[in-house]
Amino acid sequence: MKLYFSRNPNPRLAVAVARHLEAGVAFEFASPFAPGQAERFRPLNPNLYIPILTWPGGSLWETDAIACRLSRDMGSDFWRAGDDQPEMIRWISWGKDHFARACDMVHFERGTKQRYHIGPIDHQLVEEGLKLFHTTAAILEGVLAGRKWLVGGDVSYADFRMATFLPFNDVAGLPLGDYPALASWYARLEAIDAWRDPFARLDAPELPPVRPAEAL
Repeated sequence: MKLYFSRNPNPRLAVAVARHLEAGVAFEFASPFAPGQAERFRPLNPNLYIPILTWPGGSLWETDAIACRLSRDMGSDFWRAGDDQPEMIRWISWGKDHFARACDMVHFERGTKQRYHIGPIDHQLVEEGLKLFHTTAAILEGVLAGRKWLVGGDVSYADFRMATFLPFNDVAGLPLGDYPALASWYARLEAIDAWRDPFARLDAPELPPVRPAEAL
């Protein structure tokens, strides 16, 4: 199998999952929207977005689906099954619609738009994102005050998915430190090699820089 990826948030997440699971996949940096690349990737994903997982005769797109497939293939409970599965799905769903969405709103304005020169920061959207961040971070703070991980006694995909945008907080500037239990949970994630540096020893060009003045 091969995983097409970039350093952007969702592809980074997929690579982190594959490295954490020690899945037997090859990695290839890809830019489906680059000139001349669309026709190569459209049969693999009609949306042209990465990550894309491929194998002879098939492909799978969407990060959550890829995480599920790799975890299943590796016989891992990283993607929970049994009684823990509904709780894991709850956190994945809630996180994408609330906490990760808040992080994305701020990161898109302060990070993505500035990296790729697609417009000035919309400070109203930043404020809306920060308001949602505080609301959702307070919920996670209450939950994580009594546990190390979101589901059960060990890290799961729910933790990886919830933290999708936090590796980019150097430019997003979200006040994670206002929530000690949440910050401690993220420090535990950062102690996992595959999460902290999923691109180790991979051919993966760096993202365009964001100057500090542009990120504020």
